[in-house]
Amino acid sequence: MSGLTVTADKDTGVAVVTLDRPERLNAIDLTMRDELIAAWRELRFDDTVRAVVLTGAGERAFCTGLDRDTVVPQPASPYMQDDPLLRAGPKSNDLWKPVIAAVTGMACGGAFYLLGEADFLVADPTAAFFDPHTTYGMVSAYESMLMALRMPYGEAARMALMGSAERLSAGRAYEIGLVSEVTGPGGALAAAVERATVIAGYPTEAVQGTVRALWAAKETALAQAFAQAPHLIALGNLPGERQAELFRARRRDHRVR
Repeated sequence: MSGLTVTADKDTGVAVVTLDRPERLNAIDLTMRDELIAAWRELRFDDTVRAVVLTGAGERAFCTGLDRDTVVPQPASPYMQDDPLLRAGPKSNDLWKPVIAAVTGMACGGAFYLLGEADFLVADPTAAFFDPHTTYGMVSAYESMLMALRMPYGEAARMALMGSAERLSAGRAYEIGLVSEVTGPGGALAAAVERATVIAGYPTEAVQGTVRALWAAKETALAQAFAQAPHLIALGNLPGERQAELFRARRRDHRVR
């Protein structure tokens, strides 16, 4: 069963990509990961699409990262370990059309692979951002590296280190620049589509060149940081069984700021 829907309005030039597994809080399994990669690549070649909105189905979550029930096959060699979400974002698939994320509900952990490659974020008041990795004995590497280029270092560090004990509200995310707009209740998707429609009306080459220029300002730092990530993860992650124990013992309460 597909976990992704893509709709395009040829009149406005805007496509909406929806993570469509609300029963799993839009967590990404390997099927959805492959569908995301295919969607970004297809949108590259669709000249009727000039801007993209990325959102999640339902009211509870934009995306909660990698589905915990997903089994990721890994080669025996320690030199060829695969990160399942590393190539799931639009920039990783050479899509240089503007991507606006519309965030409702939770956005955490692996969701940052997608949000880190969006051009800007629009949030519903219910949006809440957090990174649970450290809580469960996992290194937040790629996710934190992407977020450190979207928000002040101290805020990125606090979110990564506080784990599941604290969530960043839509209002606070707006104050620190992670989110560019907080809409009224239920208004994130409509607002993102409206902003995308404006951008889609501008000359295509100028818009795509600007997207590419903005990403160029970040990608050198990311490439150098990403080169260290596999080693940091290999050194710092607890064994899978211990991670599972910590997950089962997790506390449900958290602070929102």
